[in-house]
Amino acid sequence: MNLTTIWLIVFVACIAIEIITMGLTTIWFAGGSLAAAIVSAIGAPLWLQLVLFFGVSLLLLYLTRPVAVKYFNKDRVKTNAESLVGQQAIVISEIDNLQGIGQVTVNGQEWSARNVRGDERLSVGSVVFIRAISGVKLMVEEKKTDV
Repeated sequence: MNLTTIWLIVFVACIAIEIITMGLTTIWFAGGSLAAAIVSAIGAPLWLQLVLFFGVSLLLLYLTRPVAVKYFNKDRVKTNAESLVGQQAIVISEIDNLQGIGQVTVNGQEWSARNVRGDERLSVGSVVFIRAISGVKLMVEEKKTDV
């Protein structure tokens, strides 16, 4: 069995795995193996085939993965917690990162919260923006009022 045949088998195997998993795991290696098969067919040495296989695979990964991930994740529905980021909440128990205390209410639910600005305490009744979620705690920042 010659090297061109081996590269074509790798190509077909990568495509088959990609079809089965639909996880964008091997498609880049399929491109690399196809490039290696082409140069193998014209008689290139093994070291050049390997360099081309890895080079094309990594280049395809670098250039297409961000676009592919964005395309495949566009219909992804945010979880309930993820949808809270960017919303406003009201502090119902003083937030003090040093003591590890604080709670807010948002959409009628109580959440443990911490201030993204670690050294500032947030008093009861403060209106805050939810900036992120860390574990089961909302990371909040005080809404500055315009004067």
